[in-house]
Amino acid sequence: MSRSLPQPGQPKRRFNWPTGMPQIIALLLVLLVDSLVAPHFFQVVLQDGRLFGSPIDILNRAAPVALLAIGMTLVIATGGIDLSVGAVMAIAGATAASMTVAGYSLPVVLLAAIGSGVLAGLWNGILVAVLKIQPFVATLILMVAGRGVAQLITSGQIVTFNSPELSWFGSGSLLFFPTPVIIAVLTLIAFWLLVRKTALGMFIEAVGINIRAAKNAGVNTRTVVMLTYVLSGVCAAIAGTIVTADIRGADANNAGLWLELDAILAVVIGGASLMGGRFNLFLSVVGALIIQGMNTGILLSGFPPEMNQVVKAIVVLCVLIVQSPRFISLIKGMRGHDKT
Repeated sequence: MSRSLPQPGQPKRRFNWPTGMPQIIALLLVLLVDSLVAPHFFQVVLQDGRLFGSPIDILNRAAPVALLAIGMTLVIATGGIDLSVGAVMAIAGATAASMTVAGYSLPVVLLAAIGSGVLAGLWNGILVAVLKIQPFVATLILMVAGRGVAQLITSGQIVTFNSPELSWFGSGSLLFFPTPVIIAVLTLIAFWLLVRKTALGMFIEAVGINIRAAKNAGVNTRTVVMLTYVLSGVCAAIAGTIVTADIRGADANNAGLWLELDAILAVVIGGASLMGGRFNLFLSVVGALIIQGMNTGILLSGFPPEMNQVVKAIVVLCVLIVQSPRFISLIKGMRGHDKT
């Protein structure tokens, strides 16, 4: 059989990376660098029915940011932003710790903590979707006031508790893996089913691409936007409960501090555009793993923890430059020149 040869003047086929391949390669490179710093980095052992090792530690420590990134992905896909997720973590953690100390049962404690996230997300959703306040400003309000709410719940004190049942959610294990990892995976699966096996995901992308066109097509854009903020609040509440359960206490001042920036960075690394539109929950979680891998590498290298912020700032700058309209038009112009 003879193969058809490209005709003269016919444009060459452009190579396209498979979806998620750049993020996977970046994660593998980060882990490779970590292994060069720590010779036994990939060593994993099973002890007392639980896996231990640096890769497992990265998964465990990345779980809260991964949860935040899952909810943040949906908000960013609508063209919004949620700066309040760190404060919502503090509120949920303060609620869980205070109610545990007060003697409430575990189901009531968990429902109250998740409920606080729902209320916080509903508040943000009303400000953005109903009152038409810019998402940055609307969520900044709760970002500032939320920690005050958490301090009111804890009376300005660090609330500690001794509840093995609640602590299991932060420091226990299930199926050989740390409980936070299992919770993050189950949340990812649940949210993926919600947005990919229903019309919700399509509605979210439609709102992010062109909210006016989506509204003209019959999409209830107000409900869709509000729902994304509620789901983001739920993810933040789950993350806050995990962190509180891990340290067996609630610190309203420091719980989830600046983690909203890590969540946004994870989503952007995952390939989502801050302008809204298409999204990928799995790649946002990969972005969270990349961030934690960098944090671990800096720690193993002996650099001060403050280096984390510098590295993250550089990564954010590079990603934003790559996503900028000027850079994209420049790349398209170069490709068009190559074809000619």
